[in-house]
Amino acid sequence: MMNKVNLSAITKSVRTALKKHSPEILTGIGIAGMITTTIMAVKATPKALMLIDEKKHEENVEQLTKIEVVKTAWKPYVPTVLTAAASVACLVGASSVNFKRNAALATAYSLSETALREYKDKVIETIGEKKEQSVRDAVIKDKVNKNPVERNEVIITDNGETLCYDVQSGRYFKSDINTIKKAINKLNRQMLTDMFISLNELYYEIGLSTIELGDELGWHIDRGLIDPSLL
Repeated sequence: MMNKVNLSAITKSVRTALKKHSPEILTGIGIAGMITTTIMAVKATPKALMLIDEKKHEENVEQLTKIEVVKTAWKPYVPTVLTAAASVACLVGASSVNFKRNAALATAYSLSETALREYKDKVIETIGEKKEQSVRDAVIKDKVNKNPVERNEVIITDNGETLCYDVQSGRYFKSDINTIKKAINKLNRQMLTDMFISLNELYYEIGLSTIELGDELGWHIDRGLIDPSLL
């Protein structure tokens, strides 16, 4: 009984891992298949040339027509074509899985953002805008207290001497309100044309280095301009 339970658990774990990493697995198989395809094509070429020479000798001609060459030499390339087709299918499959996952993430993000906006509006309606701001300030204060400046490097940006804290990346830096507002105004104008401004673009404007997710995170014109209070 114990062995059956363990086997079932192992099977489930393997199935879950394969599903989770299917894009990487399919991509790896696809790349390996393309390399194999090249090798097989190289190995098939001498056989194809031999068949062409035999056909020339059989027909007693110096050259075959293009159609005759194809009809004569196609068989050695069959495994190569099948391997290439399977490799392409794996790469397309990996891309399809990634596309579906990204679409699902985008939908989930949109739903979460809508729910958060509705929740915020209801909180303001219930307790008032000033009290809602006080709650938000208290949340930010808690984050700062959990990540005190004494334990962190303060980034000098040459844009001011006011100590600032970036909630998104957990970094302290020196700047001033005018520099930050100027950067936001510039990016808001740019957003009217580009439709989207990434978080890394804001970091660049205020003198901070980019972060790994900074190109994916940001603001879209459909959801409004950059609000300094949300930074």
